[in-house]
Amino acid sequence: MPRILLLSRQPLATRPLHEWLDGTRDEIVLLTTPKAVAGAEDVLAEHFPMHRLVDSYHSWSAEQAAEEAARAYGVDLVASTSESDVLRAARLRARLGLPGQDVASATAYRDKLVMKQVAAAAGIGVPAFAPVDNPTDLLDFIDAEGFPVVVKPRLGAGAEGVSILRGPADVTAFLDREATSEVPYLPAQWMVEGFVTGEFFHVDGIMRDGRLVHAWPGQYTGGLAERIHDELHIGSVLLAPDDPRTAVLRDMARDVVSALPAAPHPLAFHLEAWIGPDGVPVLCEIASRAGGSLVGDQYAHAFGVHLAREGLRAQCGLPLTLTGQPAAPSVAVGFVLVPPGRGVFVPPAGPCPVPGTKMTLLREPGARCDGVEHVGDGAASFVVRAETAESVRKLLAEAMQWWHENTAWQ
Repeated sequence: MPRILLLSRQPLATRPLHEWLDGTRDEIVLLTTPKAVAGAEDVLAEHFPMHRLVDSYHSWSAEQAAEEAARAYGVDLVASTSESDVLRAARLRARLGLPGQDVASATAYRDKLVMKQVAAAAGIGVPAFAPVDNPTDLLDFIDAEGFPVVVKPRLGAGAEGVSILRGPADVTAFLDREATSEVPYLPAQWMVEGFVTGEFFHVDGIMRDGRLVHAWPGQYTGGLAERIHDELHIGSVLLAPDDPRTAVLRDMARDVVSALPAAPHPLAFHLEAWIGPDGVPVLCEIASRAGGSLVGDQYAHAFGVHLAREGLRAQCGLPLTLTGQPAAPSVAVGFVLVPPGRGVFVPPAGPCPVPGTKMTLLREPGARCDGVEHVGDGAASFVVRAETAESVRKLLAEAMQWWHENTAWQ
């Protein structure tokens, strides 16, 4: 295996990079944070002796530290585990003259404005959209398109910073948040798009050189931005092979991956789209990394491949485990991530009695919670396996009813 600079802020205790990769002691130069290795110092010492710890991971100085480490150890590749690292990894490759996803490709998969410009030019369905570089841009778009509209950071992830503006009061509230926003209200930071009504889906898989290696769609329950705003659960059920939307969504994923600047080596991807009453898909966004929440686990149940692991191994020059498109998932599978409530958490006294259902508590009993903090935040997760997608939906609904009847927030 070549020597690799790996950018990761994921906790080693929950994302066992040393188990996912081969020869980490001699081949991986890890850039991470003290928080990510807390409780796993022995793993760091044994498996990642070549490492750099940075306190401010998203700072410009961290990128400088990454380049210094890459040059000091003579790395051959740069890999990353998070969407926030996609662009900085591409910049490092350009600086170091290394192969992999370049800046043009990384920008198209990260900057939602560029992404939609490229997709629209290729004839792919997208919402009406525009950059928001000043308040006038937002007001002009609303005048032209009407309410509701969605304002989002161009480089955002996980629906963070997304606002749905349904009337003038929401516009005022959005503009008033300028002083406290984590994303500066500056040119090239924000965009606006029309609100799309339809069912919400995701497509996940592996792509290589502008083509799909394998992919499969699932249907979300609810929208991601709405989850944060309204503190709702989020879930997904993989579509059945004979569901007509399966082919529609895989075709869209194929077209989007073909249209955007390609990366020469395999990468995981996560696409989100709506399908309206007319049956036509509309692109929400696509990322050149594995889906978050329980999407990776869902895919692993269905196809035996965890996309976060597979995507990272591919970036490190290791061969793919799954090299072609399966005809169907090995099992129908779905999940629900239940939001934390407000108060002291009193979970159900026993395991979930719904057949085929695995419940995992994500908060300790007695923990004090204050609602949903980010899109992946949860008090518990439920994963259901069954013979059909329809059975999965039914069992998930039963599990949710049991949860709400037996959980308290005091």
